[in-house]
Formats: sequence, C-alpha cells, structure tokens
Amino acid sequence: MRFVLALKGLPHDLVYVDPERPPKDLVAAVPGAILPTLMEREVVLYEPRIIAEYLDERFPHPPLLPSDPLGRARTRLTYYRIEQEWLAPLDQIRAGSAAAAARARSELREALIESDSIFNAAKFFLSSEIGLADCLLLPILWRLPAAGIKWRDLGPGIEAYTQRLFNTPLFQRTLSDSERALAES
Repeated sequence: MRFVLALKGLPHDLVYVDPERPPKDLVAAVPGAILPTLMEREVVLYEPRIIAEYLDERFPHPPLLPSDPLGRARTRLTYYRIEQEWLAPLDQIRAGSAAAAARARSELREALIESDSIFNAAKFFLSSEIGLADCLLLPILWRLPAAGIKWRDLGPGIEAYTQRLFNTPLFQRTLSDSERALAES
C-alpha cells in the first residue's frame, strides 16, 4: 500500500501493528484485525486489492487502473493469478514446514521462470504505464531473495524489471527498515 500511496502522492500516517497484539480500535473496526487496513474518517477497508482500488478511484491521478472495463477486468484477473500462483507459494515458504517450503520454493521458481517473457512485453508489468499490478507484484518480488530465490536466476526479463523498478527513489522511499534488511539476506 505504501507504494500506491507514494505514486499518488498521498499524505498518510503509517502505523506499524504487531499482528499478535493489535490495538483495540483496530480489533473493534476490523474482523480479525486483518492487515493492512486503511482507516480514514468513517472509512475502514482491508485487503490490499480493495484498498488499492479504492485509493485509485478516490484519488484518480495518476490513474493506476486502465480506464476501460476490459482493461480493468484483465488487471483484476492478473491480480488473482499473481495471488494464486506467486503470493500463495511465497506465503508457504515463509510459514510452512521445511518440506512444504522447499516444494513451494520450487513451484514458485518454476512459475516465475515460465513467466519471464511477460516481463519483457512492456516497460511495466503488462503495461506501458505503471499500474496496480506493479504495486501488487513489487513487494512479492522484493521478498524473493529472503525466500531463497534470486532474481537473476529467474530470467533476464524479471531481472531487468526488478533492477529498473527497485532502484527508483520512489520505491526505495517506501521500504521499511525490515524490508531493506530483506535485500541483504
């Protein structure tokens, strides 16, 4: 969400929450204290895609979703595939047993290698302009080295994409100290 907020140039108060000890106001406002959560006056939203789309509609410049219905539908389908094929195995690597993590790491590595050509199709992920798909994808790719997957091993398209976007001042400003440490692992 920080990258979406930065792209939109939106001022915000970022509050880091210990998921084991969420604040009472978060527990009262959100079932299960799901993170991340956007709390703005009477608006309370959770789930990254929902927050991102809300911010894009509420603050339309610069647009991060295509303007046409088919383009938006394709972007949402891309989100779904990223979540299922890339984010789910990454979560298994971080939280599963050693055997489950090894299987998930292999599965994720193969899925990304098979997708390398997609990263060469345009300057950004499937688009000539930066969009919400990039905002969802960048945090996943950033966490790969900590999960034992090196960008350079995935193919030239992914390596070029990550180097181009991760080295931008805007992306670097959105990283927390713990996320910076991931790059060093």
